[in-house]
Amino acid sequence: MGPLWKMTVVELKLFVRDPTTMVFTFAFPLVVLVVLAGVFGNTPETGDEGEVAFRGVGPIDYYVSAYIALTISSVGLIALPVRLAGYRELGVLRRFRASSAPLVAVLGAQLIMMLVLTAVGSILLTSLGFAAYDIAAPEDLGLVLAGFVLVVVGFAAVGLLLGAVLPSARAAQGIGLMLFFVMMFLCGAGPPRDVMTDSMRTVGDVLPLTYAITVLQDPWLGFGWDVTGAAVMAATAAISGAAALRFFRWQ
Repeated sequence: MGPLWKMTVVELKLFVRDPTTMVFTFAFPLVVLVVLAGVFGNTPETGDEGEVAFRGVGPIDYYVSAYIALTISSVGLIALPVRLAGYRELGVLRRFRASSAPLVAVLGAQLIMMLVLTAVGSILLTSLGFAAYDIAAPEDLGLVLAGFVLVVVGFAAVGLLLGAVLPSARAAQGIGLMLFFVMMFLCGAGPPRDVMTDSMRTVGDVLPLTYAITVLQDPWLGFGWDVTGAAVMAATAAISGAAALRFFRWQ
């Protein structure tokens, strides 16, 4: 087994021992989905003046795909930066360098860990939606899976950048949590963007979770492939990944 796979196995074992990231990856989306289902049900709604809510689909059909993106963002914004910054703070990265561990193995293990964990979290979330709320199956599963990989890579790059520049695990956790909740409430994973004010939508337009949601949600709900959203996520991955490599410090 090469260094990349050895480090990936170790990272996965360490993850399941971390209650904070376990909660935000697995428990938090499920609990919120149950609460939202109790509030809204899954019947398509319109407003008092005939406005279409939740993009014209049932609220839980809307939220399941959105919360897959939210699950990915939780690992990218919280778990991954905390892990990487904590390793630097404790001198683990320095020991990796002394043992000649390649940078591609150190960062690649984080990406693979994120892909595995978010896949498991997404399967749990989707299974709850199918079993309890009879959500609609994806209209184009191939595009949904392609969007899933793109969103994972995009938020992994953001997480690596945060972990590369933040000085400590405490700083990474604080900033990651703040970004997570701001994006949750302004990007469509909380209130749907249709009911937000213009200023809220303007802020949401510059946040990557907005596009992560549409990249997953559009092919799931039958709206096709969101070319703009895919381009934004690809650019996020490229820019954040390049910056993470540029500013990465072993100590």
